[in-house]
Amino acid sequence: MKNVSTTTDRDAVAEQLEPFRRELTAYCYRMLGSAFEAEDAVQETLLRAWSKFDGFQGRSQLRTWLYRIATNVCLDMAPAAQRRARPMDLFSPGSATAPNMAQLEENIWVGPIPDERVLTGDPAEVAVGRETIRLAFIAALQKLAPRQRAVLILREVLAWSAAETAELLDSSVASVNSALQRARATLAEGGPAGDTAEPLDEEQREFLAKYVKAFEAFDIDGLTELLRADVTLNMPPYQLWLQGIEELRTWWAGPGSGCRGSRLLPVLANGTPAFAQYRPAEDGDGFTPWAIIVLEIRDGGLAGIGSYLDTDRLFPLFGVPARLKADGTPA
Repeated sequence: MKNVSTTTDRDAVAEQLEPFRRELTAYCYRMLGSAFEAEDAVQETLLRAWSKFDGFQGRSQLRTWLYRIATNVCLDMAPAAQRRARPMDLFSPGSATAPNMAQLEENIWVGPIPDERVLTGDPAEVAVGRETIRLAFIAALQKLAPRQRAVLILREVLAWSAAETAELLDSSVASVNSALQRARATLAEGGPAGDTAEPLDEEQREFLAKYVKAFEAFDIDGLTELLRADVTLNMPPYQLWLQGIEELRTWWAGPGSGCRGSRLLPVLANGTPAFAQYRPAEDGDGFTPWAIIVLEIRDGGLAGIGSYLDTDRLFPLFGVPARLKADGTPA
């Protein structure tokens, strides 16, 4: 293969690698549970591939080669001592009357990712992609040992054969099948998944319109009507999470009342409906970022509300305005 010594050659290699960015981001996100770590991992993957492209020489498919590099990068970044999770995976449910507002570092939490950064392909592939970037699924993946995680993603999500997976991991088919069996057993212990978000699902659009109307009016009765009995609310980086309709009512009427007067902008995160939440600005001039809210809808009811408060990084990631005017338009 021609030596990539000139600017033109380097640019040509980059053009060959760039189309894989989105699917590699999805893979690394499933492996690492963080949009920001996934982006770092993909950047490192593409950099390594670019620098070693002379030695690639087409001995395998370019896609397979990139996944091998990405897997090694993720395994290096995924120490078993610290696996990302959601508050529900780490603590018992709290009380809205005496909330535990202790904060943990960002590297503890599974975080959301915009659909547009990870979903690609035809409609069937996008539908599968939505299911496998759900926050509950991503959190369940983090319970697996890193190599088991890689095996399950490659075999179950990306539909690689056992032989292909074994070759990529420098392992045996028997070892891959054993790891897959153990991974499946661990995931089977998780809870039920929510409903998949369909862009043209009229029933879901109506449900979300009711949620937005009730939330922006801070109509607690209206919000309560949308909840399932087992509903949960969590707010990383806080350890607190709440469960049950009465706990959420108490929260909204008490400590959570600071969200009164908020405005919501729709986004798509993790294959589910989500919103960028803006609270009234302290200076009285418009609205400022507060959270990315990711909803879990199950059987037509609201089963989970995740409010992610790392707005300094999340709002730019989702491409939403840094501030809204008093009329709700971007400042």
